[in-house]
Amino acid sequence: MSRSSCKVLYVSGEISPFVRVSSLADFMASFPQAMEDEGCEARIMMPKYGVINDRKFRLHDVLRLSDIRVSLKDRTEMLHVKVTALPSSKIQTYFLYSEKYFKRNGLFSDMPQGGDVKASAERVIFFNLGILETLQRLGWKPDIIHFQDWYASLVPLLLKTLYADSAFFRNIKTVLTVHNAHRQGVYPLKSFAKLLPEEVLGRLHVENDAVNMLFTGLENVDAVSTTSSRYADLITHDREEACGIDKVIAARGGEVPGIVNGLDTKQWNPSADKLVKKKFDAGRLDGKLENKKYLLGELDMEFDEATPLIGCVLNFDRFQGAELLISSIQKLMKLDVQVVLSGSGDEEVRKKLETLAGKYPGKLALKFEFSDELYHQIMASSDMLLMPGKIESCGMMQFFAMHYGALPIVYDGGGIAETIEEIADGKDGSGFVFHDYTPESLVEKVAEAAAAFGDRERWERLVTENMNRNLAWDESAGKYHELYRALLGAG
Repeated sequence: MSRSSCKVLYVSGEISPFVRVSSLADFMASFPQAMEDEGCEARIMMPKYGVINDRKFRLHDVLRLSDIRVSLKDRTEMLHVKVTALPSSKIQTYFLYSEKYFKRNGLFSDMPQGGDVKASAERVIFFNLGILETLQRLGWKPDIIHFQDWYASLVPLLLKTLYADSAFFRNIKTVLTVHNAHRQGVYPLKSFAKLLPEEVLGRLHVENDAVNMLFTGLENVDAVSTTSSRYADLITHDREEACGIDKVIAARGGEVPGIVNGLDTKQWNPSADKLVKKKFDAGRLDGKLENKKYLLGELDMEFDEATPLIGCVLNFDRFQGAELLISSIQKLMKLDVQVVLSGSGDEEVRKKLETLAGKYPGKLALKFEFSDELYHQIMASSDMLLMPGKIESCGMMQFFAMHYGALPIVYDGGGIAETIEEIADGKDGSGFVFHDYTPESLVEKVAEAAAAFGDRERWERLVTENMNRNLAWDESAGKYHELYRALLGAG
């Protein structure tokens, strides 16, 4: 296999800026481009959810990709594909759409998440079949299909069953990267039985009359990876944090490579960022101060150069630390800090945060939205970035924060701490790490960071060192390329 001959289709349920729920969306915003830079030919597929704005992202219909037939057990449904380029790249991104399945707002939900599980199961099955039907209509045959988490993990099984006799799909290899072992895509078996033939049903991973999409993918994919060596160790040896996938991985009989994420320095470059109020770099930190003044003004909060601004961007669910944050806020507000929180998700969490914000005007500001502009502005304005999630396979936001001069405060769980050189006991580093998953530990570490902020000379040194770190994808993209080459027998 020559360096430029590897064709890879990347499939995900979320990609920034189109849809963002977790750091997976940030990963997909830059990873395919990193692999193109490494010599691969990349294309992307994802669902065309109703929340995606066609005009904003310049999605357009392609005549030859309309009216694609997707055969289900008892009927045939029609698929239409919209296309655009991944921002800051020329990578073709295909959005699989059906008015019947995707006109409604919201992303896929499963049994642990609640919601309309039956309808969501049908959407997932349609999407997985649609991936393969779209490839055939395109006439573009990838060497590898690389899936992220559970969203399309039915495809490796479909390739071994329904599409096994297709010459088009012969010799295509599959890779599944686990970003979050907790999210597994669990649906009632009866939903699958209505739509898929017996040859597929008999090989699904089923427990308690429920199909586990992630487990099914892991059992049928050619290679598995995750995004840090520490998280790889967790999902293979820590029964509690593995959420059962350790058994599936053990049955495969192989190790899971953990390859850390990287930073797209084209999309995330404070000296050229058109989404922030004031451009800046490590030699012009006054620009960062101007961004802080601007954001605080937009939030009706008073600016005080001596008071650190803590940014926090998260989804309101049990994976990203919303409950820990809520439990910590009253103690946090006793510190000389200001907090800006941007998030969305669970309505009950939102109401709790609104109540708390009402108690602390001028110290706690909430923005219940997600936009690229706000995301970048928070990074450019904050002195620190709080990441309260319990388990993160690697994460991306800490890289954005470091490159934009905001020191991350993270929990020592999953693989995120693998990317942080801890500031502790007077030793310099790249971020602050709390080691007990409790409000007391979180608040103590924020207080420690706030105290360090008071030493302006040291703080500026820490910020400058972070902004000058090499966080780019180069090394990690090379490791993924090695994985592809080994899978394709290129040595």
